[in-house]
Amino acid sequence: MSKIVGITGSIANPSRTRALVESILKEASQQAHCKVDLIDIAELAPVLGPTVAFNQIPEALQAAYRKLAEADLIVIGSPVYKASYTGLLKHFFDLLDPKQLNSKVAILAATGGSDHHALVLEHQLRPLASFFGLVSVPTAIYARDSEFIDYQLHSETISSRVEIAVNQALALLGKSESVALAA
Repeated sequence: MSKIVGITGSIANPSRTRALVESILKEASQQAHCKVDLIDIAELAPVLGPTVAFNQIPEALQAAYRKLAEADLIVIGSPVYKASYTGLLKHFFDLLDPKQLNSKVAILAATGGSDHHALVLEHQLRPLASFFGLVSVPTAIYARDSEFIDYQLHSETISSRVEIAVNQALALLGKSESVALAA
């Protein structure tokens, strides 16, 4: 069975970004008929922050990197801080072997307080995905804080974009909605 892994770059819990990534994972799981996994930077922060050497990566981070390496579809989501994704998400990717994600499909997502931050998807996350050789779907998903209630997504517009992005990802993987992802 193929794998879908989401990574949420938020350093807070609960998190709107986590809710958005979980919404994307849920849609992908329903369409692809497979299980998903989530990597939460907030949970990894205690071991991620102090890790500075490539040859001394703690087991928790190694496990997260293995999940990404085994995934066919990766959902990358981050809140926008100061016109970019979070520093710990950047640090997480800085420690990852660039060859590990080559040719995998990615859905990009971000959350922020206003539409002024939406371009982070095109100017920050898409170049990051490209550096790692990820094939990112054309539809990126940006959700404003106002589109959440109690850290749950409440926007038909964003839900529609999620469905479109998942459909694009499955098409890139050569899968249809009616066929389960196969190894």
